[in-house]
Amino acid sequence: MAEIIKILIAEDEPSLGQIIKESLETRNFKVYLAQNGEEAYTLYKAKAPKLLVLDVMMPKKDGFTLAKEIRQEDNAIPIIFLTAKSQTQDVVEGFTIGGNDYLKKPFSMEELIVRINNLLHRITLQQSAEIITIGAYIFDFPKQTLTYQELNQQLTHREAHLLFHLVKNKNQVLDRSMILKKLWGDDDFFNGRSMDVFITKLRKKLKNDDSIQIINVRGYGYKLVC
Repeated sequence: MAEIIKILIAEDEPSLGQIIKESLETRNFKVYLAQNGEEAYTLYKAKAPKLLVLDVMMPKKDGFTLAKEIRQEDNAIPIIFLTAKSQTQDVVEGFTIGGNDYLKKPFSMEELIVRINNLLHRITLQQSAEIITIGAYIFDFPKQTLTYQELNQQLTHREAHLLFHLVKNKNQVLDRSMILKKLWGDDDFFNGRSMDVFITKLRKKLKNDDSIQIINVRGYGYKLVC
């Protein structure tokens, strides 16, 4: 029998929260529903869900604050943010905190379900991947760590997946539009800015080996050279 995946939904609009819960339960997910950030954190601790869907604007504790607290305990659990905001800084903040995806309201239930399944598939892929050598670094994709000598750096979920795709296409151009659609779900302007931020972070984390470069190939994408 297939494992029943537990999902925590934090949404302060009761009707929307119930619609999401019922839609996911028809797909055989076990869903826990919270209406504020404090209740969501309590459920997270008690129920150990496999994936989180967090509304950004919630009473008592907003989605970003909740995600920061959870990321201090669990760096791997997938997080999808629900937001009515579309400003670049909000999108970037969500990914910087450790979010894996976001949906702007209003959205379709089918789109949410597709994004949930994509994230769960990535987790399965990550768990089956091997440890990879990048120059003088050891990249442990399943554990999301990057090690240089005695320096061990923890990567976010999105940093790990972006680096994984760069490594798999080493010395070749990684198509910008393709990777945005694969990891962000859309190649729009906001997601492009977000990816640029993550590329900058990866460059800093790889700076101890001068032979490693992430090159911006203008108009096409990025290339990992090592």
